[in-house]
Amino acid sequence: MRTLALDVGSKTIGLALSDAAGELASALEVLARKGQVGDTAAVLERVASLEVDALVVGLPLELDGNEGHRARLVRRFLKVLEAAITERGLSLPVHTWDERFSTAAAERTLLEANLSRAKRKQTIDAVAAQFILQGWLDRQRRASEERLP
Repeated sequence: MRTLALDVGSKTIGLALSDAAGELASALEVLARKGQVGDTAAVLERVASLEVDALVVGLPLELDGNEGHRARLVRRFLKVLEAAITERGLSLPVHTWDERFSTAAAERTLLEANLSRAKRKQTIDAVAAQFILQGWLDRQRRASEERLP
C-alpha cells in the first residue's frame, strides 16, 4: 500500500511517498501552490501516476493542540480535495496527522546535512512531509502490532 503525504503551506505543498510495504517514507517533491482547484488536480495527478492507496495530510495544530488559523486553511483545502476525490469516484482514504514540529525537524535534518540555505528552501516542505508520513506509518504499524495475538 503506497501512501502520499502532503505538507500544505501557503505557497507550496511538500509531498512524500511511502514504499510499497508502507514502512518507509521518502521526500518526493515540492509543488508551487496554484489555487485550491489547481493544487487538487496536481495532487490527484500524483495519486494516479504513483498508484497511491491513501493520503495523509499534515494538520498544523497549535502548541496546545487546538486548531488555529493555519489548520482551518488546511481543512478548507481538504474539503476541496475530498470533493474532487468523490467527484472522480475514487476510493482514496484521506487521513490527517498532527504535523507540529515537522518543519522544525526537517530544518534540523537539512542543517545537519550541511545544505545551503537555497537548497534547504527548495526541499524543506518535502522533508517535512516525509516526517509527517513516517510518523503516520509508524503509528499504523504499532496499531497493527497491538492487534496481533
